[in-house]
Amino acid sequence: QVDLEESGGGTVQAGGSLRLSCTTSGVIFSDDCMAWLRQAPGKERREVARIRTGGAVYSNSVQGRFRISHDDESNILYLQMNNLEPEDTAVYYCAARKGRCSGTYTYRGQGTQVTVSS
Repeated sequence: QVDLEESGGGTVQAGGSLRLSCTTSGVIFSDDCMAWLRQAPGKERREVARIRTGGAVYSNSVQGRFRISHDDESNILYLQMNNLEPEDTAVYYCAARKGRCSGTYTYRGQGTQVTVSS
């Protein structure tokens, strides 16, 4: 069974930083695909970053500002978000898929709200 629980969301001014955490169980970071998704009001849920076997991929909108990483000892997935913009306001979800990063994500947490004020 895979369980994912996000934390670390909040309200921050534009230009600020936040670090999201996802406590995981039932996933193996070296084998499975882990990702952060986000859904802004009135918009579709989209992937912002994913990682597997040490390689990370970012969406164009967050490239150079966000960094995805994981701590293998504590089984926590992180998303460090710097230079935040109002357009980053969304509910952020931790997601996982067994094996390769292709197709939809089978598992997803409940989400954490990030609000960036201008």
